This record gives sequence, C-alpha cells and structure tokens, in this order.
Amino acid sequence: MAIGSVPVSAQEAQVAFGSVEADPSLPVEVTSETLNVNQENGSAEFVGNVIVIQGEMRLTAERVLVIYNEDRSAIERMEATENVVLVSPPDAAEGDWAEYTIDSGVIRMRGNVLLTQGPSIISGDQMIANLTSGTATMSGRVKTILQQGQN
Repeated sequence: MAIGSVPVSAQEAQVAFGSVEADPSLPVEVTSETLNVNQENGSAEFVGNVIVIQGEMRLTAERVLVIYNEDRSAIERMEATENVVLVSPPDAAEGDWAEYTIDSGVIRMRGNVLLTQGPSIISGDQMIANLTSGTATMSGRVKTILQQGQN
C-alpha cells in the first residue's frame, strides 16, 4: 500500500499538543540579541533571534515583549511576533503572533498557524494551546492533512 495523504477541512478542531505536561512554576529563560527594559510600565522587550525556554517548552521569535505582574515580582505574559515557532515535544507550531500567559500555561497563536504532529499537518487562523493539559484548539478555516500509513 502506498503512503498518501487525506486533506480534511473544518472551522474548528481539537487536538493533542505536546506529550510532556508543562509546569508554569518552572523558571523562564530568555536569550536575545538586544534587551530593552521599561521601568515605567513594567515590561522588557527582547529583540533579535529570541529564544524562550521553560522546561521542555521552547518558543522562538524575532521579538518578545515580557509583561510583568503589578508588583513586578513575576512574569504575567509574553507576546511574541515575527517568525514565531513553538515546540512542545514532540509537536511544533508556527505562526505570526503568540501570547503566552504563564500562570495558566495557555498559548494563543494567530496568523497562518501551522501545527506539525509527526507526519500530519494542521493549519488554521488561530490555535489556543494549553501546555498543562496537553490540548489545543485550532480555529478559523482549519485544514488537516492526515498521512496514511502502511498496513
């Protein structure tokens, strides 16, 4: 039997995401070419080949804005733009924009979102991934290519 693919389209699809349960209490490591800190609004902007690592999760982008909580004791959320790639092994997703809310472990991705799960590919306008539960929802003209295996 030949290996082929079957395209499937929908408005929304629920999928698994990542095989390792994320722990939002783990430290967040950020590496970049440039760092700009704004003490007035409690934010930090990382620019140029930005790499964010928390446990097994890895997010890369050209720009990441880190927003701290009110008392500036912890990161509240991060906004990533330009060539955003999210890896939560063994799955990977890419898009134009992402927001990661640390406490909830939820990442929202928008704009040409492409999720790769082994040989299968799912595309859509938006993906909401819950890293702690290992689930994701794709929405906005979802297209799936399911690879057929050999029997």
